[in-house]
Amino acid sequence: MRFLPSTSSDGVREQLFTLGEIPGVLWTPDGGGAVTRPLVLLGHGGGRHKKDPEISALAHRLVTECGYAAVCVDVPAHGDRPEVEEYDRLAAENQARVEAGEELAPLIADFQALVARRTVPEWRAVLDAVRVLDHVGPGPVGYWGVSLGCGLGVPFVAAEPRVRAAVLGLGGAHASADAASRITVPVRFLIQWDDERVPREQSLSLYDALASEQKSLHANPGGHGELPPSELDDALSFFTRYLTG
Repeated sequence: MRFLPSTSSDGVREQLFTLGEIPGVLWTPDGGGAVTRPLVLLGHGGGRHKKDPEISALAHRLVTECGYAAVCVDVPAHGDRPEVEEYDRLAAENQARVEAGEELAPLIADFQALVARRTVPEWRAVLDAVRVLDHVGPGPVGYWGVSLGCGLGVPFVAAEPRVRAAVLGLGGAHASADAASRITVPVRFLIQWDDERVPREQSLSLYDALASEQKSLHANPGGHGELPPSELDDALSFFTRYLTG
């Protein structure tokens, strides 16, 4: 793991890093020595990146309001990572199929399932590397991800026993139901009731597929990109409940 020079602002230390070919960013409380604190891995949305404003805002709140660490890495073909020819080809093919009248949601789900085969081991390696740092430590782990972050996050949470709680949403059951059936940790699941990208019934099916005994469904009016800011407030209280104490 190689770190670039860190920056600090408003009590938050921000460290850009690379782990092999994976570029990422780690946010922690500024100052202090060795400590063990909760860590939340953040999964960014499609077409976005590790320092997307919404990701950065949530990370800063996790640090300043909860005392946690937060980490996010660029998904393949996003942010500072190179384009992937196979992904570009599939995206073009999917666009043509939608224009020919096919339903969008199953195509998105199949594409996310393909990307997840690469990101799940990458994210597990990131946890390995970050949790041995003195200013993070081997504390409890949470996950937050919606849209693409849900499509990749469901198989990640299903495969990663260190995750104790997860916020997921804006995703459907087409490619994720099997992995969801292996998730038993507490989950908060977010749905936009008028989502134009993920049919409501697919989101509800994915929620039903979760095997967690402690799961809750938050449904809000609006489209795919209109998740209300209040859900970030609720995410903080959710993680405080399950990652602290």
